[in-house]
Amino acid sequence: MFRYIVKRLIEIIPIIFVVSLLIFFFIHLVPGDPVRLAAGKEATLEEIERVRQELGLDKPLLTQYVNYMQNLLTGNLGHSLKTGLPISDMFENRFSVTMTLTFMSLGWALVLGLLIGTISAVFRNKWPDYVGMLTAISGISLPGFWLGLILIQVFSVTLGWFPTGGVESWKSYVLPSLTLGAGIMSMLARFTRSSLLETLKEDFIRTGRAKGLKESVVVRKHALKNSMIPVVTIAGLQFGFLLGGSVVVETVFSIPGMGRLLIDSIAFRDYPVVQAVILLFSLEFILVNLLVDILYKALNPKIRYDS
Repeated sequence: MFRYIVKRLIEIIPIIFVVSLLIFFFIHLVPGDPVRLAAGKEATLEEIERVRQELGLDKPLLTQYVNYMQNLLTGNLGHSLKTGLPISDMFENRFSVTMTLTFMSLGWALVLGLLIGTISAVFRNKWPDYVGMLTAISGISLPGFWLGLILIQVFSVTLGWFPTGGVESWKSYVLPSLTLGAGIMSMLARFTRSSLLETLKEDFIRTGRAKGLKESVVVRKHALKNSMIPVVTIAGLQFGFLLGGSVVVETVFSIPGMGRLLIDSIAFRDYPVVQAVILLFSLEFILVNLLVDILYKALNPKIRYDS
């Protein structure tokens, strides 16, 4: 297991290299000159060229990439073209805000998704199953920005239970996390239901029932654990969509997180910040998928990692 984790960590290195290469050259293909925006509207051509040289943007693209990677390897993410601040300082507070929002969304989506999926499977083709699947379909069908606006209108404007935007306390995360996690919860509920129904048909489940085990014990201790591998896979893959979805949700709720920073940076052509945010999101997604593979082993010790 330890060898497998080390091997996977080593495999991450070329993946990060390829991702950084794609992000760097893709960003430079975007139309617009960030130097003109950084120099200001009233800047002369001489001032624009001076800023271009100061930022190293007058050098060939390959040289810029080599310099970018050298700085990246030393932990230097560069400076924002818009503010001139180190990008690592800009991430300091925003990163924790986005991670709190993301993990709260994933947390309640996992709990409710597993609960709804399990109840639907146990009570298949009965009213709890219909209610559960109707909830799941609704969660998938509703666009995130629309659901967010509805939640703001009902729970913030009408009832006054939660703030309409910003980050003031834990209450500020409730509505955004519900909005962000609704789609993931629905996916997990549907996959949990289908996976659990397949497991309940297995021979070892029939054997357990024949031995007189209670149905709750059969489901909780035997069927549910063996149904979790596809569910864990979906949860890991959906983590990437949570990071992407945070861009929309943070904009709707005016949350000063990484997604909001990404939107503002794209509007200003602040590509050093855009590169850093996308690279960080990619790295998080890769590490979460490594964690998912490790969880496979915990759920099913028969899985081998030798190959």
